[in-house]
Amino acid sequence: MSPTPPTDRVAPTGTLRVVINLGNPVLAQGTHDEPQGVTVAIAHAVADWLGVPLDLVCVDAAREAYAAIRDGRVDLCFLANEPEREEGVAFTAPYVLIEGVYVTDASSPLQSSAEVDRDGIRVGVREGSAYDLFLTRSLEHAEVVRAAEATDVFEEQGLDAAAGVRRPMEDYVAATGRRILEPAFMEIPQSVGLPRALDPDDVTAVASFVEELKASGFVSDELARSGVAATVAPPA
Repeated sequence: MSPTPPTDRVAPTGTLRVVINLGNPVLAQGTHDEPQGVTVAIAHAVADWLGVPLDLVCVDAAREAYAAIRDGRVDLCFLANEPEREEGVAFTAPYVLIEGVYVTDASSPLQSSAEVDRDGIRVGVREGSAYDLFLTRSLEHAEVVRAAEATDVFEEQGLDAAAGVRRPMEDYVAATGRRILEPAFMEIPQSVGLPRALDPDDVTAVASFVEELKASGFVSDELARSGVAATVAPPA
């Protein structure tokens, strides 16, 4: 049974303002004018549950989505549940799990993801992404090189590897003849995010509704409709 919607507090303007990150093609596709994907579907479902209109604000990077929720410009976001972001975001349990992988040249001596964290190895990342935050705190020897696009800086600076989400990295490999280093270096939990200042009971209510969307098959159906490979997160 759905929790009572805390409409006035989650959508204080009378409209649910949601930021959509088009920079993650697993979670959102389309254009700024016509976004699609599982996050767009969840945003519509939450707005319907609250009984308010929906206003989608599209951005091209996770760091922009984080800034929008942190600065109070939106009421809800979809971000990887990273410790560094918890200062500005109250997260639900994850709704989807996706993988972070490394890509390297076909001729690279690197043969597995476990070999990347070595002195002298440079890894390109998309600045402010979940894998940027993860690798920044977890790599002890390799150097993280940040840019607007991981694969661009990988090519431009002749880096040893680039990090990214599996699906777009698979497309990149297919187009360039490069290869993915297995296994995935991280599993990225994607969660619904709300303003940190929101009452914890209201966050819990939204989180419970998201759990219903997972349990009912809504999330898996929307992933299939988008044609993307991702795993619905287990129950909270």
